[in-house]
Order: sequence, then structure tokens, then C-alpha cells
Amino acid sequence: MLMKPKLLIFATFILFYFPIFGQTNFRVMFYNTENLFDTIDNPKKNDNDFLPEGAMHWTIGRYQNKLNNIAKVITSAGEWKTPALVGLCEVENDKVIKDLTQNSPLRKMNYRYVITNSPDVRGINVALLYQREKFKYLEHKSYMIRFPHNTRKYTRNILHVTGQVSDRDTLDVFVCHFPSRRGGEKESEPDRLYVASIIKAKSDSLMQIRKNACIVIMGDFNDEPSDASISKILNAQPISNNINRQDLYNLFSSFEKRKNTGSYKYQRQWNMLDQIIVSGNLITGGQSIRALPHTATIFYRDFMTIEDKTYGGKRPKKTYQGRKHEGGYSDHFPVLVDFVITNRQLPDIN
Repeated sequence: MLMKPKLLIFATFILFYFPIFGQTNFRVMFYNTENLFDTIDNPKKNDNDFLPEGAMHWTIGRYQNKLNNIAKVITSAGEWKTPALVGLCEVENDKVIKDLTQNSPLRKMNYRYVITNSPDVRGINVALLYQREKFKYLEHKSYMIRFPHNTRKYTRNILHVTGQVSDRDTLDVFVCHFPSRRGGEKESEPDRLYVASIIKAKSDSLMQIRKNACIVIMGDFNDEPSDASISKILNAQPISNNINRQDLYNLFSSFEKRKNTGSYKYQRQWNMLDQIIVSGNLITGGQSIRALPHTATIFYRDFMTIEDKTYGGKRPKKTYQGRKHEGGYSDHFPVLVDFVITNRQLPDIN
């Protein structure tokens, strides 16, 4: 029996229309928010500078302006849609993330969140915002760092969040904020090497448990892509023509070599401290979610920059320049990368 012309046209429409719209864009972003503190004293943490009577004169008005600014950056980075996942660091506690997601312009974007409770001396943590219709939360873990060479030293916990992005694929997301270079780059390097070794062990374990582990590691590493903590301990390699499904690849390796480019500016020097790393099978494909390495971007707009009167050019417009309230956004630019999800079934968010 021959198909009628109208039915034939409709069948052709179905075949070609649905594969196109069976793909969902999935943007991932990481942002060091630079001292996102509330105005309430935590007697167990060294947050005294960020109180109304503190050195920074951190008032409710300044705090609300900061929340609105961070929300503006996140919504701008999403272009037509806000990012599905947003990793954050230098956030003080549950209250500031609740205020960000519910008491700022970001409340319209329907984010949920997970945040660590770290023993960091200043009380800063890492967090993950996620949109439930794109990422079905399953569980999370927080890994406390205990330095074997100094048991009295504390830093930020590593956040590990597991969720589903389709009816058949699980995504493991690590959000981290490596120890700073305070005291000197080489002197502080062992701390970053140790934290990197913890993440490497966790990601290797996932690859043993799951045949096609989908892993995203994002954060402020306080190291460049070629530094040992990333290139040797994590073994996060640049993108190449020969991708091993169980290796890690740094989507921002090439940015380190670009002139006048980076996520953070120290005096005249731009540094690529903020990065997103993925497991190889997120590049090679074979599952419903796939990374698009060419979309890796340092995100900034003119409103996020200011003239650098000391060292020339532009720099991020900060919350504070020294102790002067600049009323800006952060001393870091965020980084982002796009993924695509094919044949996706929306998670149940009842």
C-alpha cells in the first residue's frame, strides 16, 4: 500500500525534526566570586573584615549589590539560557547561596544548590548550582583535606556531586578551590599537589566503577594548566587527536600560551588559574552527553572590566581594590564550556 503524499511529508518531518530537537545544550560554568561573605559574624571563623564594623565596612547594601552583580554575570554567561551547572568558590556559607538563588535576580532561574562546610580558617567554601530540569541530583560528598605534612593546616573541602543528565548517563562533578600561593609558589606547591592527588584517586576510582564514567572537574586551581598539580598529578592533558576515554583532558590548556589572556590578573601578568577538566569519553562520545572543547571560553563583558591605571590595559572590576570598595564583580573572570545531550529524557523533578 502506497503512503499518501501528505503522510509521506509528515513522516519525513518526524524523522528529520526530532533528531535535531532531541539535542539539548548543557552549559557548565565555574566562577571564583571573590569573598562572597554575608554580614553576620561567625565566631568560629576569621570573617571579621567582612562585617559592617570590619576593615572592609561590609554593609547589607554592599552585600546585596554583590549578590546582584554575581547574578548578573551568571545570567549574562547563559546568553539565551542560564548555565545548567555553575561551580562557585569563595562563598561563605549556606545563607549566601540561598540569598543568591532566592533573593537576587537569579531567583527566576530555578537553581538548586549544594555547598560544602569546610574547616577553612576564613570560612570560605565551594558550591554547585544546578537546574533540576537539566541535572537530576542523586547524591553528593564532601572530601576534607588532611595534609600529612601538617595536620593543623586547613583548606577548602572538595565537593563531589553526582547526578543524571539523561535516562542512561550519570555525570560526576568535582568543584574545588586549591590552596593559594601565599608564602611563595614553590613553598606552597606541596599543598596543591596533595589536593590534586585526592581528586585523581577519586576520579580513577569512578572510572573503575563505571565503564563510561563521565567526569567534570572544575575550580580555581591556583596553578596554571602546565603546573605539576594539574599536568602531572591529575595528568590532565591538552586536547589532542588521540583521546583516551579514561584519561583526563584540560579544556583550557591552550589558554595558558595566549598573550594577554587569563582568568586572573596579577599586576601585569594574566594567569589561567580557573579551568574545567573532563574525562576523555566526554570528548570521544559514545554516551548521551558530549563536551564541545572548542566552546571553552573565558567569559567577560565590558561591564565586568575596568581600566588598569597601575599596570595598563584592562582588569576585572573587583569588589574591592585594596580596601577601596570598587563595587564590582570579582577579581576573577568565570570560565565556561558547552556540552550537548542527545536523545535526552527529562528527569522527574516531582
